[in-house]
Amino acid sequence: MAFARVAGVGSYLPANRVLNNDLISLGVDTNDEWIVARTGIKARHLAEAGQTSSDLAFIASERAMEMAGVSAADIDLIIVATSTPDFVFPSTACLLQNKLGNKGAVAFDVQAVCSGFIYALTIAEKFIRSGSNKRALVVGAEVFSRILDWNDRGTCVLFGDGAGAVILEAADQPGILATALHADGSHHGILSVPGNVCGGKVIGDPFLRMDGQAVFKFAVRVLADVAKECCDLVGVESQSIDWLIPHQANIRIIEATAKKMGLPMNRVIVTVDQHGNTSAASVPLALDAAVRDGRIKRGQKIMLEGVGGGFTWGAALLEF
Repeated sequence: MAFARVAGVGSYLPANRVLNNDLISLGVDTNDEWIVARTGIKARHLAEAGQTSSDLAFIASERAMEMAGVSAADIDLIIVATSTPDFVFPSTACLLQNKLGNKGAVAFDVQAVCSGFIYALTIAEKFIRSGSNKRALVVGAEVFSRILDWNDRGTCVLFGDGAGAVILEAADQPGILATALHADGSHHGILSVPGNVCGGKVIGDPFLRMDGQAVFKFAVRVLADVAKECCDLVGVESQSIDWLIPHQANIRIIEATAKKMGLPMNRVIVTVDQHGNTSAASVPLALDAAVRDGRIKRGQKIMLEGVGGGFTWGAALLEF
């Protein structure tokens, strides 16, 4: 049976970088001190008008393919995790496939909100281990700015746009050591976009709504638990992990999760300060940043984990 290893990573953030105080010009009742104290976020990137999730995914994918030394023609599986697809259909994965010039690869989207990349990576690993596919492009891409209510400072200051990508290849030695996925739909009301389109009209509320305190408590509990679950599957202690890359939602959630896992913050990759919560893109964005600046090295053990609306959560322990 084949294993799956990460061969390359890439990411992309839109050029429009918006600092906290810049939000005031958008009419948001906020300031830098208020946002940093509560979230750790200092800036986020917002897509330009007409710039879609597949556009961001395309650049991130090209960078991942370049690192891996492969071309689009070498890829036989494309999975895009997104909650902000270009269209209702076709899938963002098919649109990305066309932009890359790939023909014939399996291509589909995964919708698990902020856990989406972990879900997509886990699915791709199963495809490769089954022998049905040899090389996967796994992407998290979001334009969350399109679903934000800019009058709601409790949510609009938290999110940003971006994309991260990973090339996953068949290998003789394990790369992804363990994965764990979960969901509990009974918590759907604490983080959602409770609207839809029917007959060409918006029905309900088309903006992201969140109960911040409820999300915080839920996230800290399940992130620590699912990380331990992955460690237990391969018989390692969480303290032995070289790097933790949690979903980049809020510095307080990240710090609380690390503490529960017994990890010092100098072994946690934190990028939320620079791009805010980019949902499914946040984990691969942080992974790419740490690989490219030299913190993450081959042979190290990395824990990736996410939690998002649904509620969904999951983790993947890999040897980079």
